[in-house]
Amino acid sequence: MLPDSRGYFGEYGGKFVPETLMPALSELESAYAEAVADRRFQQEFKRLCRDYIGRPTPLYHAQKLSEKTGGATILLKREDLAHTGAHKINNALGQGLLARCMGKTRIIAETGAGQHGVAAATVCAMLGIECIVYMGTEDIRRQASNVYRMKLMGAEVRPVTSGSRTLKDAINEAIRDWVSNVGNTHYLLGSVVGPHPYPMIVRDFQSIIGRETREQVMADYRRLPDYLVACVGGGSNSIGLFHPFFDDENVKFVGVEAGGTGIASGHHSATLVTGRTGVLHGTKSYLMEDEHGQIMETRSIAPGLDYPGVGPEHSFYKDIGRASYVTVDDAQALEGFRLLCETEGIIPALESAHAIYHAAKIAAELDREKLIIVNLSGRGDKDLDIVNDALGISI
Repeated sequence: MLPDSRGYFGEYGGKFVPETLMPALSELESAYAEAVADRRFQQEFKRLCRDYIGRPTPLYHAQKLSEKTGGATILLKREDLAHTGAHKINNALGQGLLARCMGKTRIIAETGAGQHGVAAATVCAMLGIECIVYMGTEDIRRQASNVYRMKLMGAEVRPVTSGSRTLKDAINEAIRDWVSNVGNTHYLLGSVVGPHPYPMIVRDFQSIIGRETREQVMADYRRLPDYLVACVGGGSNSIGLFHPFFDDENVKFVGVEAGGTGIASGHHSATLVTGRTGVLHGTKSYLMEDEHGQIMETRSIAPGLDYPGVGPEHSFYKDIGRASYVTVDDAQALEGFRLLCETEGIIPALESAHAIYHAAKIAAELDREKLIIVNLSGRGDKDLDIVNDALGISI
């Protein structure tokens, strides 16, 4: 399946980078092609997914949540139970092994919610590779616990003070570093964004989520789900779930973007719902820009969804109608957060809480025999301070 040889999903994707980086992208593309064909690489990745990450993650019947909605059966793909507490470790492990194959001695990464930074630091510690993580100072403030985790594993966290001091700006600084140190450095990009071959590589490593889900739902229910629901920032956890079901036309894909304080307020991160086509961070996709073509500032209570672009494959899915994209605002996400805590005793990441809220809304309108699978992309330990402040909970 797509992308094509130029890295395009339909009209989206490509390589829009300085000439300095073109050889590095070609090297990465070649190394990945070799890894796909290398039985030893695949065996090592599979072994570490099992023994280090703890895969397969469970597909859990959220019975009380389902009963609360009074409608469809809701199943949770428990990526929150993977090592480091989120889906990000799947891609970090794959790219870490690729970097080692290419002889890179230094890895850089960007992070927003901190989970990708933690995953990158974790893999680099395990492989013995230097790790530098760029993180906006606003996200450092909001996700301090993940900063501590990165530092404990030996990573250097470099604060980014430019722009909105969030994920977009962290990516900008990581790219600047890569341009200056391209010879010995691999940029471990954390989502299905950026120049080709990154959207394809990250998707493929994250597709382990959807492949496991297919096997598990068939084993337990003897049929495919009716809906797949996942939050969308850059879009890796959702593409990881969606992609292995692409040809199953009866399985509906629903991506849930961050509505912030409301679409009408202009303070949100709903790229696919409100954006238009442009180029950001080396790829052509939907993005949030003003009438002058300037990138707009984003807003979300969930730091990992606070990004003004989206992966080119998601843009393609939107245009061909393969997936539908909706928004959930901050207040609704908090409602989804509390709902899962109180019905199932599971604390979700605020990113995942967006998907929980919308899945519950869908479920209430469907018959009980319908199946909805939600990708619970991460756990919420990192978000407790944000939630406590928002809800006024005191110790």
